[in-house]
Amino acid sequence: MKKFIFLFLLSVSVNTFAQKQPAKTEQPKNQPQTQTQAQPQPQQTGVSPLTEHFYKKYVTAVKWNDFEVAKSALYDLIIENPQNDSLILSLAYHYYENQQHVPAVLVSQQLLARNPKNAAALEIAAIGYEAMGVNDRALQSYESLYLLSNNMNVLYKMAFLQYDLKRYNESITSIDILLANKEAQAAKVVYNDVENKPKEYPMTVALLNLKGLAVLDHLGDKSAAKKLFDQALAAAPDFVLAKQNLNKVK
Repeated sequence: MKKFIFLFLLSVSVNTFAQKQPAKTEQPKNQPQTQTQAQPQPQQTGVSPLTEHFYKKYVTAVKWNDFEVAKSALYDLIIENPQNDSLILSLAYHYYENQQHVPAVLVSQQLLARNPKNAAALEIAAIGYEAMGVNDRALQSYESLYLLSNNMNVLYKMAFLQYDLKRYNESITSIDILLANKEAQAAKVVYNDVENKPKEYPMTVALLNLKGLAVLDHLGDKSAAKKLFDQALAAAPDFVLAKQNLNKVK
């Protein structure tokens, strides 16, 4: 979620006004446009002078890394154009980028009240709730997002949250779906190695380790858990968590 996303969202918003279209746009909100759009001229396009002023204020503030002024300009734009979801989503991204999780969640909830299937708002809400330690609400948001996207990375997050919430059967089901997924089998995740340095590991290694923990905590089956930890270590002998968990069950 970089600066160009903010600029793209606002560009979409201003051009939406110019074309006198509804607030929602068919263009994806999380991808940059391939061509630069010209600044709209109020006298020609119907954009209000105040809206154009706040838009230029926002663009300039982002260019100069003054995010407090950029946030102020976003609020001004939203007040002028309260029905434009792209502007509100830009504000949610702003809070996300600055790790202000409470307002990020609150803003995303405003969008979800309008459209419960807003995938970008669901993701911001999920990340915010998880950062605040509200794992049950984070899981709800990820579940809704997964139903929309069928994204394996979302299911991966769900499996860990389900485990943390002691919903072991659900966690194991999510893990099994991922272990059978060819895309997940080729995916990588980052964990610290034995030297406490970040290193890429196959996603399946982390999933086997997590399943071992779920089996151990839920069923108390040390033998089954040991097999899963062994499988993880067979694929990645230096995977620290699996080593630690294997030592616990021996």
